[in-house]
Amino acid sequence: MTFWVLIFLVALLIAAFLSYTLLRNRRSDEPAAAYDLRVYREQLASVDRDLTRGVIGEADADRVRTEISRRILAADAQMKQEGRSGGPARSVSVVAIACLALVLIGGATAMYHRMGAVGLPDMPLAARVEMAKEVRANRPSQAAAEELVTPPVPRQLEDSYANLLKQLRETVAARPDDLQGHMLLAQHETNAGNFMAGYTAQKNVVELSGEAVTADAYSDLAEMMILAAGGYVSPEAEQALDQALKRDPRHGPARYYWGQMLAQVGRPDIAYRVWVETVQDAPPGAPWADAIRRQIDELAFRAGVFNAPNLSGATGQPGPSQGEVAAAAELTPEERQEMIQGMVNQLSDRLATEGGSPEEWARLIAALGVMGQAQRAIDIRDEAMTVFAGDDAALEMIDAAALQAGIAQ
Repeated sequence: MTFWVLIFLVALLIAAFLSYTLLRNRRSDEPAAAYDLRVYREQLASVDRDLTRGVIGEADADRVRTEISRRILAADAQMKQEGRSGGPARSVSVVAIACLALVLIGGATAMYHRMGAVGLPDMPLAARVEMAKEVRANRPSQAAAEELVTPPVPRQLEDSYANLLKQLRETVAARPDDLQGHMLLAQHETNAGNFMAGYTAQKNVVELSGEAVTADAYSDLAEMMILAAGGYVSPEAEQALDQALKRDPRHGPARYYWGQMLAQVGRPDIAYRVWVETVQDAPPGAPWADAIRRQIDELAFRAGVFNAPNLSGATGQPGPSQGEVAAAAELTPEERQEMIQGMVNQLSDRLATEGGSPEEWARLIAALGVMGQAQRAIDIRDEAMTVFAGDDAALEMIDAAALQAGIAQ
């Protein structure tokens, strides 16, 4: 209630100030014509004095009196005109004041109802931080989130790839202690859109790895759980991210999802700092850096940051234009698959004839793995290993792409 009284009093004070300006008598100031009349009358008196002293003749005195009289008549007419247009009528001013007060008071109230939070108590920083802690501690579990999410539409797989995936499931079921088998199963289940099955297999990867489990393994587990929950970072996914960051505090994908979690629980200020550092540390073409750049402006606004650094650097990987994305959205699944195949073939032909960066070779290998063209992916991997022989960083990138494609040796 105090807030509304304060708003009303402020609006009323402004209206009163403007009303005083409208109602005050602006005609109290002397018009310019009144000053002219005094001057002309003084000139008439001086003419009589000059005539008495003999300074001027009678004929000159009459001529000057006539000219001054003409000017006096003109000044008097001007004063009468100013008197008639000295301002609006009082009734008009009163109506204007009433409308002004209505606009100020009513408009302020309507704007707050539309843009404000009626009935919401003050939210100091300490209260918001405490609320974020409660949200983080009491948010839904992974299972609860999966129940609320619309299940993803299964991807259309080629028959050969579907059969290989079925055989892989059977092989892993028969050999539950096969670490490599679980790694392949987790990757291919995720590629096929079976995110729950993917993170179930990835949990087995973490367990079978024992003390040698890597930050990548935990980060992949968290990512699969987040995909299964429709982008929501559950407490279970947070635990996996925490384990990944304990093993590698600069792990890019884990830091990306960690920032996403912080934004979801009401701490966009911390999330913004995490994302900025992640982008600044990211290698060229890192997919998590591209994802951050697409969302950083909105997060900066939520965090109250208006002097954000420029993070829109080159990603290192050319992407489709907006027109190409819009055209792809209108294609049928078969046409879209054909378009993707054409893009992959174009990239493959260019790398074979002109060469390219390790990122492009890795992207081609990963794409072929997702499309189920395992043998072709193996051939490209072998060729890339030859091209980048002796370049440890490039070979590591190629190995990572091969693992993603499910063709790791």
